[in-house]
Amino acid sequence: MYRDEKEAAALGTPDTRLVHDLPHTPGHEPPHTPGHDLRHLLVSLQLTDSAFPSGFYTLSHSLEGFVQQGAVDQDSLAVLLHDVLRHGVGPSDATALALAHRAAAADDWDTVAATDRRLHATKLGREMRQAATRTGRQLLDLAAEVFGTPGISRYHRTVTDRLAPGTQAVAAGVVYAATGVPVRQAVAADLFAFCASFTGAALRLRLTDHRLAQGLLRRTAPVIEETTREALARGPGDLGATTFAADVMSARHERAEARLFAS
Repeated sequence: MYRDEKEAAALGTPDTRLVHDLPHTPGHEPPHTPGHDLRHLLVSLQLTDSAFPSGFYTLSHSLEGFVQQGAVDQDSLAVLLHDVLRHGVGPSDATALALAHRAAAADDWDTVAATDRRLHATKLGREMRQAATRTGRQLLDLAAEVFGTPGISRYHRTVTDRLAPGTQAVAAGVVYAATGVPVRQAVAADLFAFCASFTGAALRLRLTDHRLAQGLLRRTAPVIEETTREALARGPGDLGATTFAADVMSARHERAEARLFAS
Protein backbone atom coordinates (compact mmCIF):
# COMPACT_ATOMS: atom_id res chain seq x y z
CA MET A 1 0.00 0.00 0.00
CA TYR A 2 1.32 3.47 -0.89
CA ARG A 3 2.10 5.88 1.96
CA ASP A 4 0.64 8.91 0.23
CA GLU A 5 -0.77 10.12 -3.07
CA LYS A 6 2.54 11.74 -4.12
CA GLU A 7 4.32 8.40 -3.96
CA ALA A 8 1.55 6.78 -5.97
CA ALA A 9 1.74 9.51 -8.60
CA ALA A 10 5.52 9.22 -8.83
CA LEU A 11 5.25 5.49 -9.50
CA GLY A 12 2.59 6.00 -12.16
CA THR A 13 -0.15 3.73 -10.84
CA PRO A 14 -3.26 3.17 -13.00
CA ASP A 15 -5.19 5.56 -10.74
CA THR A 16 -2.96 8.51 -11.58
CA ARG A 17 -1.65 7.91 -15.11
CA LEU A 18 -3.31 9.64 -18.03
CA VAL A 19 -6.04 7.69 -19.79
CA HIS A 20 -4.17 7.65 -23.11
CA ASP A 21 -1.22 5.93 -21.40
CA LEU A 22 -3.35 2.90 -20.51
CA PRO A 23 -3.79 -0.10 -22.84
CA HIS A 24 -7.07 -0.21 -24.68
CA THR A 25 -8.97 -2.68 -26.81
CA PRO A 26 -12.47 -2.12 -28.24
CA GLY A 27 -15.18 -3.12 -25.78
CA HIS A 28 -12.69 -3.41 -22.90
CA GLU A 29 -11.96 0.00 -21.44
CA PRO A 30 -9.03 0.58 -19.08
CA PRO A 31 -9.83 0.68 -15.35
CA HIS A 32 -10.38 3.86 -13.36
CA THR A 33 -11.40 6.03 -16.32
CA PRO A 34 -14.46 7.96 -15.11
CA GLY A 35 -15.00 9.66 -18.46
CA HIS A 36 -15.23 6.36 -20.30
CA ASP A 37 -17.32 4.76 -17.56
CA LEU A 38 -19.83 7.60 -17.72
CA ARG A 39 -20.01 7.45 -21.52
CA HIS A 40 -20.73 3.73 -21.39
CA LEU A 41 -23.30 4.19 -18.64
CA LEU A 42 -25.13 6.77 -20.74
CA VAL A 43 -25.24 4.41 -23.73
CA SER A 44 -26.62 1.63 -21.50
CA LEU A 45 -29.23 3.95 -20.01
CA GLN A 46 -30.37 5.06 -23.46
CA LEU A 47 -30.68 1.53 -24.83
CA THR A 48 -32.51 0.19 -21.76
CA ASP A 49 -34.86 3.16 -21.37
CA SER A 50 -38.49 2.19 -21.89
CA ALA A 51 -38.75 5.19 -24.24
CA PHE A 52 -36.21 3.62 -26.62
CA PRO A 53 -38.36 2.27 -29.49
CA SER A 54 -36.97 -1.26 -29.62
CA GLY A 55 -40.40 -2.88 -29.62
CA PHE A 56 -39.99 -4.50 -26.20
CA TYR A 57 -43.23 -2.88 -25.04
CA THR A 58 -45.14 -5.12 -27.46
CA LEU A 59 -43.80 -8.32 -25.83
CA SER A 60 -44.81 -10.21 -22.70
CA HIS A 61 -42.08 -12.87 -23.11
CA SER A 62 -44.69 -15.67 -22.78
CA LEU A 63 -46.20 -14.10 -19.62
CA GLU A 64 -49.56 -13.47 -21.29
CA GLY A 65 -49.72 -17.16 -22.21
CA PHE A 66 -49.20 -18.11 -18.55
CA VAL A 67 -51.96 -15.69 -17.53
CA GLN A 68 -54.36 -17.07 -20.14
CA GLN A 69 -53.81 -20.57 -18.76
CA GLY A 70 -54.13 -19.45 -15.12
CA ALA A 71 -50.57 -20.68 -14.49
CA VAL A 72 -49.19 -17.56 -12.75
CA ASP A 73 -50.40 -15.08 -10.15
CA GLN A 74 -48.92 -12.28 -8.09
CA ASP A 75 -47.33 -14.70 -5.62
CA SER A 76 -45.61 -16.82 -8.27
CA LEU A 77 -44.59 -13.98 -10.58
CA ALA A 78 -41.08 -13.62 -9.10
CA VAL A 79 -40.45 -17.37 -9.30
CA LEU A 80 -41.43 -17.38 -12.97
CA LEU A 81 -39.23 -14.40 -13.81
CA HIS A 82 -36.22 -15.88 -12.03
CA ASP A 83 -36.70 -19.25 -13.73
CA VAL A 84 -36.97 -17.60 -17.15
CA LEU A 85 -33.75 -15.69 -16.48
CA ARG A 86 -31.77 -18.69 -15.24
CA HIS A 87 -32.97 -21.29 -17.74
CA GLY A 88 -34.20 -19.24 -20.70
CA VAL A 89 -32.83 -15.77 -21.30
CA GLY A 90 -29.49 -16.46 -19.62
CA PRO A 91 -28.41 -19.56 -21.56
CA SER A 92 -29.85 -18.19 -24.83
CA ASP A 93 -30.06 -14.43 -25.35
CA ALA A 94 -27.55 -13.31 -22.71
CA THR A 95 -25.03 -15.92 -23.84
CA ALA A 96 -25.52 -14.95 -27.50
CA LEU A 97 -25.08 -11.28 -26.62
CA ALA A 98 -21.76 -11.99 -24.90
CA LEU A 99 -20.52 -14.12 -27.80
CA ALA A 100 -21.60 -11.56 -30.40
CA HIS A 101 -20.09 -8.69 -28.42
CA ARG A 102 -16.68 -10.37 -28.22
CA ALA A 103 -16.77 -11.35 -31.89
CA ALA A 104 -17.83 -7.87 -33.03
CA ALA A 105 -15.13 -6.25 -30.91
CA ALA A 106 -12.61 -8.53 -32.68
CA ASP A 107 -14.08 -7.77 -36.15
CA ASP A 108 -15.02 -11.44 -36.47
CA TRP A 109 -18.27 -10.92 -38.34
CA ASP A 110 -18.58 -14.53 -39.45
CA THR A 111 -18.84 -15.55 -35.80
CA VAL A 112 -21.36 -12.80 -35.12
CA ALA A 113 -23.57 -14.09 -37.94
CA ALA A 114 -23.10 -17.72 -36.87
CA THR A 115 -24.15 -16.82 -33.32
CA ASP A 116 -27.17 -14.99 -34.73
CA ARG A 117 -28.27 -18.00 -36.78
CA ARG A 118 -27.75 -20.40 -33.89
CA LEU A 119 -29.78 -18.27 -31.47
CA HIS A 120 -32.59 -17.97 -34.02
CA ALA A 121 -32.63 -21.74 -34.48
CA THR A 122 -32.91 -22.38 -30.73
CA LYS A 123 -36.15 -20.40 -30.47
CA LEU A 124 -38.69 -23.15 -30.95
CA GLY A 125 -41.87 -21.13 -31.43
CA ARG A 126 -42.71 -18.94 -34.41
CA GLU A 127 -43.90 -16.19 -32.11
CA MET A 128 -40.60 -15.99 -30.22
CA ARG A 129 -38.52 -16.10 -33.43
CA GLN A 130 -40.53 -13.29 -34.98
CA ALA A 131 -40.36 -11.19 -31.82
CA ALA A 132 -36.59 -11.62 -31.63
CA THR A 133 -35.94 -10.64 -35.23
CA ARG A 134 -38.43 -7.77 -35.32
CA THR A 135 -36.94 -6.09 -32.26
CA GLY A 136 -33.37 -6.89 -33.38
CA ARG A 137 -33.78 -5.40 -36.82
CA GLN A 138 -35.46 -2.34 -35.37
CA LEU A 139 -32.59 -1.92 -32.91
CA LEU A 140 -29.97 -2.14 -35.65
CA ASP A 141 -31.85 0.25 -37.91
CA LEU A 142 -32.19 2.91 -35.23
CA ALA A 143 -28.71 2.39 -33.74
CA ALA A 144 -27.11 2.79 -37.16
CA GLU A 145 -28.72 6.23 -37.33
CA VAL A 146 -28.19 7.25 -33.70
CA PHE A 147 -24.63 6.03 -33.13
CA GLY A 148 -23.38 5.86 -36.72
CA THR A 149 -20.45 3.54 -36.07
CA PRO A 150 -19.03 1.36 -38.86
CA GLY A 151 -19.63 -1.90 -36.97
CA ILE A 152 -23.33 -1.24 -36.47
CA SER A 153 -23.79 -0.11 -40.07
CA ARG A 154 -21.93 -3.16 -41.35
CA TYR A 155 -24.05 -5.66 -39.44
CA HIS A 156 -27.19 -3.72 -40.27
CA ARG A 157 -26.39 -4.29 -43.97
CA THR A 158 -25.73 -7.98 -43.29
CA VAL A 159 -29.17 -8.36 -41.75
CA THR A 160 -30.86 -6.20 -44.39
CA ASP A 161 -29.31 -8.42 -47.08
CA ARG A 162 -30.80 -11.46 -45.29
CA LEU A 163 -27.40 -12.98 -44.60
CA ALA A 164 -28.27 -13.22 -40.88
CA PRO A 165 -31.62 -13.16 -39.05
CA GLY A 166 -30.88 -10.15 -36.82
CA THR A 167 -32.03 -11.40 -33.43
CA GLN A 168 -32.33 -8.80 -30.67
CA ALA A 169 -29.61 -10.21 -28.42
CA VAL A 170 -27.00 -10.37 -31.19
CA ALA A 171 -27.99 -6.92 -32.44
CA ALA A 172 -27.55 -5.59 -28.90
CA GLY A 173 -24.15 -7.27 -28.65
CA VAL A 174 -23.04 -5.54 -31.86
CA VAL A 175 -24.34 -2.15 -30.71
CA TYR A 176 -22.75 -2.37 -27.27
CA ALA A 177 -19.42 -3.51 -28.72
CA ALA A 178 -19.41 -0.73 -31.31
CA THR A 179 -20.07 1.91 -28.66
CA GLY A 180 -17.32 0.57 -26.39
CA VAL A 181 -19.55 -0.70 -23.59
CA PRO A 182 -17.75 -3.56 -21.78
CA VAL A 183 -19.26 -6.98 -22.33
CA ARG A 184 -20.19 -7.57 -18.67
CA GLN A 185 -22.04 -4.28 -18.47
CA ALA A 186 -23.71 -4.95 -21.80
CA VAL A 187 -25.07 -8.34 -20.70
CA ALA A 188 -26.30 -7.00 -17.35
CA ALA A 189 -27.96 -3.99 -19.01
CA ASP A 190 -29.81 -6.14 -21.53
CA LEU A 191 -30.96 -8.53 -18.83
CA PHE A 192 -32.28 -5.59 -16.84
CA ALA A 193 -34.12 -4.34 -19.94
CA PHE A 194 -35.73 -7.77 -20.26
CA CYS A 195 -36.81 -7.72 -16.61
CA ALA A 196 -38.21 -4.19 -16.93
CA SER A 197 -40.17 -5.30 -20.01
CA PHE A 198 -41.42 -8.41 -18.20
CA THR A 199 -42.62 -6.43 -15.18
CA GLY A 200 -44.17 -3.84 -17.50
CA ALA A 201 -46.17 -6.64 -19.10
CA ALA A 202 -47.17 -7.86 -15.64
CA LEU A 203 -48.49 -4.38 -14.87
CA ARG A 204 -50.59 -4.30 -18.04
CA LEU A 205 -51.87 -7.80 -17.31
CA ARG A 206 -52.83 -6.65 -13.77
CA LEU A 207 -50.60 -9.16 -12.03
CA THR A 208 -48.94 -6.44 -9.99
CA ASP A 209 -48.94 -2.69 -9.33
CA HIS A 210 -46.23 -0.06 -9.77
CA ARG A 211 -44.87 -0.28 -6.23
CA LEU A 212 -44.74 -4.08 -6.17
CA ALA A 213 -43.17 -4.10 -9.63
CA GLN A 214 -40.26 -2.02 -8.34
CA GLY A 215 -39.84 -4.39 -5.43
CA LEU A 216 -39.77 -7.30 -7.87
CA LEU A 217 -37.04 -5.64 -9.94
CA ARG A 218 -34.96 -5.05 -6.82
CA ARG A 219 -35.33 -8.67 -5.67
CA THR A 220 -34.31 -9.82 -9.14
CA ALA A 221 -30.99 -7.91 -9.09
CA PRO A 222 -29.00 -10.82 -7.56
CA VAL A 223 -30.44 -13.16 -10.21
CA ILE A 224 -29.35 -10.73 -12.93
CA GLU A 225 -25.84 -10.74 -11.46
CA GLU A 226 -25.80 -14.55 -11.36
CA THR A 227 -27.20 -14.85 -14.88
CA THR A 228 -24.65 -12.36 -16.21
CA ARG A 229 -21.76 -14.22 -14.63
CA GLU A 230 -22.88 -17.56 -16.07
CA ALA A 231 -23.58 -16.13 -19.54
CA LEU A 232 -20.05 -14.75 -19.75
CA ALA A 233 -18.62 -18.21 -18.98
CA ARG A 234 -20.50 -20.09 -21.72
CA GLY A 235 -19.28 -20.99 -25.18
CA PRO A 236 -21.19 -21.38 -28.47
CA GLY A 237 -21.99 -25.02 -27.75
CA ASP A 238 -23.86 -24.06 -24.58
CA LEU A 239 -26.24 -21.65 -26.31
CA GLY A 240 -29.90 -22.63 -25.91
CA ALA A 241 -32.80 -22.37 -23.47
CA THR A 242 -34.56 -25.14 -21.52
CA THR A 243 -37.84 -23.42 -20.66
CA PHE A 244 -40.28 -25.93 -22.05
CA ALA A 245 -43.29 -24.57 -20.15
CA ALA A 246 -42.67 -21.12 -21.60
CA ASP A 247 -42.41 -22.64 -25.09
CA VAL A 248 -45.76 -24.37 -24.61
CA MET A 249 -47.39 -21.19 -23.32
CA SER A 250 -46.00 -19.26 -26.27
CA ALA A 251 -47.37 -21.84 -28.72
CA ARG A 252 -50.81 -21.62 -27.12
CA HIS A 253 -50.60 -17.84 -27.15
CA GLU A 254 -50.11 -17.91 -30.93
CA ARG A 255 -53.57 -19.45 -31.27
CA ALA A 256 -55.37 -17.37 -28.65
CA GLU A 257 -58.55 -15.63 -29.79
CA ALA A 258 -57.50 -12.34 -28.18
CA ARG A 259 -53.98 -11.13 -27.45
CA LEU A 260 -52.66 -7.96 -25.88
CA PHE A 261 -49.01 -8.73 -26.67
CA ALA A 262 -47.15 -10.02 -29.70
CA SER A 263 -45.49 -12.75 -27.61
